[in-house]
Amino acid sequence: MKIDGTHYRSIWRDGDGTVKIIDQRWLPHELRIVSLESRTAFADAIRDMWVRGAPLIGATAAYGVAVQMVADPSDDALTETWRVLHETRPTAINLRWALDEMDRLLRPLPLEARAGAAFARAAEICDEDVETNRRIGQHGLEIIRAIAAKKGGGRVNVLTHCNAGWLATVDWGTATSPIYHAAEAGIDVHVFVDETRPRNQGAQLTAWEMNHHGVSHDLIVDNAGGHLMQHGEVDLCIVGTDRTTAQGDVCNKIGTYLKALAAQANGVPFYVALPSPTIDWTVTDGVREIPIEERAQDEVTRVQGRLPDGKIGWVQISPDGTPARNPAFDVTPAALVTGLITERGVAQASAAGLAALFPEKA
Repeated sequence: MKIDGTHYRSIWRDGDGTVKIIDQRWLPHELRIVSLESRTAFADAIRDMWVRGAPLIGATAAYGVAVQMVADPSDDALTETWRVLHETRPTAINLRWALDEMDRLLRPLPLEARAGAAFARAAEICDEDVETNRRIGQHGLEIIRAIAAKKGGGRVNVLTHCNAGWLATVDWGTATSPIYHAAEAGIDVHVFVDETRPRNQGAQLTAWEMNHHGVSHDLIVDNAGGHLMQHGEVDLCIVGTDRTTAQGDVCNKIGTYLKALAAQANGVPFYVALPSPTIDWTVTDGVREIPIEERAQDEVTRVQGRLPDGKIGWVQISPDGTPARNPAFDVTPAALVTGLITERGVAQASAAGLAALFPEKA
């Protein structure tokens, strides 16, 4: 996608061979490009959310394996790299998928062939993600187009949660891809962007994406979504997911479940956009089986922003000594999901719906 007219991906291999990312910790106030040159740097980037979003985490892990294969292509190094990177974020299934993919490819190869093969596969994973998300956007576009037709060409209002944009993938995004496709098709589309506490990925990242790509949007506090739905201001919700069960439950940023409940109560369609590597075919009960990452208390007790002196810093918003809970994700049961927008089409959020689109997996 574009930043003020210039195309970017969220991760890429530069001409000199180094792997570069947009360090998202500094957005929306600064655009910082950094190089990742060691296994430790890749692990830090994933764990500390320099990169985030299930597809991008997977792509970053793949490149992390490739960089390690240059330093040490041994079996022991491959095993240790899988372990170190896998421990960084437990919820997003794409991380494990990408690491398993790299391990299956590299393990049978002679040591001298591993680095080249690893970089080639990491690049393929990135390109596949871009194409997958483009197709998600095309299928989601038809949903938005149908709503626009029912409104006589009037504005289509979409509510999002967290950032499932191109910054959470390699390009296009998942939940945002239909929005970008709609905007490029000339449809009058407007986005209500949830701030998404506690890390504010909506306020800091989705709003930044919409602003720099020229998409009409309003930033809203998380608790305003239900109010807007009650008053008929939301035509549909589209969110992403870090893991989807074989039964159609979706695990996404904390607060998604509440949006789905509000949508059901007000008759608002609630769609989830996801690439197929996000589906965990080994899990059927999302509420009981998906591990929920519990992050640091200070993400809740502090907020990051631009200070009066222009510097980017953290401000404490709670009393000293007050503890905080910080579950990073929640699970929305399939019964609350109108449909799953995948690269192969829109599936019913059920075992049968997913099996119809992905029979080879089911």
